[in-house]
Amino acid sequence: MEEFKIIAFTHKSLSLEDIGVLHVEEEQLETRLSALKITMNLPELMYLSTCNRVEFLLKLKQDITPDYISKFIDNFLIDGNSEFVEKISSKAEVYENVDALDHMFTVASSLDSLVVGEREIITQVRNAFEKCRDLGFTGDLLRMVIQKTIETGKEVYSNTDIAKKPVSVVSLAYRKLKELQVNIGSRILIIGAGQTNSSMGKYLKKHGFTNLTVFSRTLEKAKTLAADLSGNAFGLDALPNYRKGFDVIISCTGSAEFIITKDNYELLLNGELSTKIVIDLAIPNDFDSSIQEDFKVNLIAINNLKSIAEENLKERKGELVHCQKIIKRNIEDFIGVLKERKVELAMQKIPAKVKEIREAALNGVFAKELKELDDKSRETLDKVISYMEKKYISVPMKMAKEVFLGKSPSDE
Repeated sequence: MEEFKIIAFTHKSLSLEDIGVLHVEEEQLETRLSALKITMNLPELMYLSTCNRVEFLLKLKQDITPDYISKFIDNFLIDGNSEFVEKISSKAEVYENVDALDHMFTVASSLDSLVVGEREIITQVRNAFEKCRDLGFTGDLLRMVIQKTIETGKEVYSNTDIAKKPVSVVSLAYRKLKELQVNIGSRILIIGAGQTNSSMGKYLKKHGFTNLTVFSRTLEKAKTLAADLSGNAFGLDALPNYRKGFDVIISCTGSAEFIITKDNYELLLNGELSTKIVIDLAIPNDFDSSIQEDFKVNLIAINNLKSIAEENLKERKGELVHCQKIIKRNIEDFIGVLKERKVELAMQKIPAKVKEIREAALNGVFAKELKELDDKSRETLDKVISYMEKKYISVPMKMAKEVFLGKSPSDE
C-alpha cells in the first residue's frame, strides 16, 4: 500500500475554472499521459476527470513533495505558465497509503462530491480506469484498488440511504431551469451529445419539451441523441451558421476552448433581444461568461449550483456515519487481500522452479537409471514425483500465508 498515492485537485480548494485547465480531451489522453508516465517514471498511472475534480492515481515509491507536484503539473500541462503551475500545485491534495484508499472509497461513494449521493461518480471512476487500462497505463495495484473501490461504492449505495431520492448536477440544473418557468415550446439548443447532455435530454423529454436541436462534434452522436428526443441534429461545425434563434442553450462538451464566444453568440441570437437562458455544465466552461456584459443572459453553471448542493448535503448528513463504517471495513478487507496478493506474487516463481528441477532430474541427473526401469516402475515413479511436485508448490504458499498473514492451514 505504501506505493499507492493520489494527487487530487478538487472543488474544495480550487475554482472549477482552474480545475478545467487540467481537463484533457479524449483524443489527447494517450499522448499526454504517456509522456507524463515516462517523464515522471511512473510504473502505474490513472487519470480521473469529472465536473468538480481532476485526480491522478499513482504507483510510486518516492515521497510526494511540493517540488514533485510542481514538476508533475508542469510536465502534464506542457505549455502552462510557471505562475499558474505554482498556484495550482499549492492547492493539490495529496493522499498516500491507507489515506489514499480511504479517499478513493469516499470519492466513489460520492461523499466527497459536489452533490453528495450522486451515483454517476462510480461510473466515471470505472470508465476512467478502463481507458487508462486499455492504454496500458495501469497494472496490478491500480486494478485491485479500483475493483475494491467500485465494490465499496456499490455497497454504500445499496446499504445506506445516501442516494435516496438521488440528486445530480443534471437534476439540479433542471431544477433551476424549472424555477425560471421556461415555456414548454421553448427553442432549446443542446451542444454536446455525451452522457451529461443525454441525461439532461431525458429530463426535457420527460417534461414535454419537444423543440430540441442537438449539435455534436460527431454528427452520428448528435443524430442518436436527437432521435431519442425527436429533435434535429447537426455537426458542431454547423453551429456558427445556425439562424433559427433559441430560448435556451444547454452545453457540455470536452472542449478546452470556449464553444460559445461573443461573436458566435451574437450570430445565434439572429437579432433577438429577449433574455436567454444558458446552462453550461462543461469543465472547462463552454460559455464565455463575459457575454453577460453585452447581452441579457440567465447563466446556470456548475458554480451556481453549489448552494443547492449544500442543502442536499444537510439532508444526507445522517447517513454519512453509516457510509464511513462501510468504508472502514472495506479498507481493512482490502489490506488483507493486498497482503495475500503480495505473497502470491512473491511465490509465483516456485512452480516454474520446481518443474525445472524435475526436468533436470528426469532428463539429466537420473536419466541413465530411469532407462533401466520397467514401464510399471516408471509410471509409479512419475506419480510419486507429480505428487511431490504439487506439494512443493502448495506447501510453501500455505506456510508463507501462515507467517505473513496469520492464517492457519485450516483457513485455506
